[in-house]
Amino acid sequence: MIKSYKLRRFLANAFIYILLAVLGLIWISPLCYLVLHSFRDEGLAYVSYLIPKKLSFQNYIDLFTVTSKSSMNFPRWFMNTFIVAIFSCIISTLAVMMVSYAFSRLRFKARKPLINIGMILGMFPGFMTMIAIYYLLKAMGLLELPLLALIICYSAGAGLGYQISKGFFDTIPRALDEAATIDGATRNQIFWKIILPMSKPILVYTVLTSFIGPWTDFILAKIIVGKDIPNYTVAIGLQMLIDADHVLNNFKKFLAGSVVVAVPITTLFLIMQRYYVEGVTAGGVKG
Repeated sequence: MIKSYKLRRFLANAFIYILLAVLGLIWISPLCYLVLHSFRDEGLAYVSYLIPKKLSFQNYIDLFTVTSKSSMNFPRWFMNTFIVAIFSCIISTLAVMMVSYAFSRLRFKARKPLINIGMILGMFPGFMTMIAIYYLLKAMGLLELPLLALIICYSAGAGLGYQISKGFFDTIPRALDEAATIDGATRNQIFWKIILPMSKPILVYTVLTSFIGPWTDFILAKIIVGKDIPNYTVAIGLQMLIDADHVLNNFKKFLAGSVVVAVPITTLFLIMQRYYVEGVTAGGVKG
């Protein structure tokens, strides 16, 4: 009976591992195709085989050297996206941290209503307000500065994403605040010098999510930037490369650009993976 139980358990585990392996293979196969064919030297757009016959770095070279004001300027698009993502990340992270700390530590009359309003607003998808945002930006004359407009849009509502950070701050003992207050520290000093240094996991999580959003966004960026090709972000630019008018000559550049765009996010995530996991689980304070 024991052997029968062990056999059933072994078969069940084997089935799970095989299933996960198959799902993993299905998930990673498009990525493998993307990377392999970004180095493909032959053909223009689509080919009938999976493994390229000849590999070359020419697609990556052309991506950064073949530029045009009216059709393609990947280095400019990459820099636009980087600037927008960096500034949005900094402003959004500060906003989320401060709002989360206020809701976690401060007790004021409108605290619960504001928390409830924030949660309700977070239930509505962002694209519902995009047209209204467009006309507001147009009325303020910010459509002439699309990159600034994007930074404002990505940063303005960042404080609504306080839920996870607030949960992390709730795990930090309030005794630390009380002890610092007795020693003469202000709320501002407690936040910057005590709480924030102890909140590296949630800080890293917030930085990653605040950076990835602007880096990969397409819909809002397309609405705001419109047809201003020099101010395109990489998401809009890559989509333009596979339009019907450009796909034949630019498909391999599109694949190379997709790989290049994924490198910063992947690198950042791998470096900060441990803190990211701790932030998501809202782990307690150690030490």
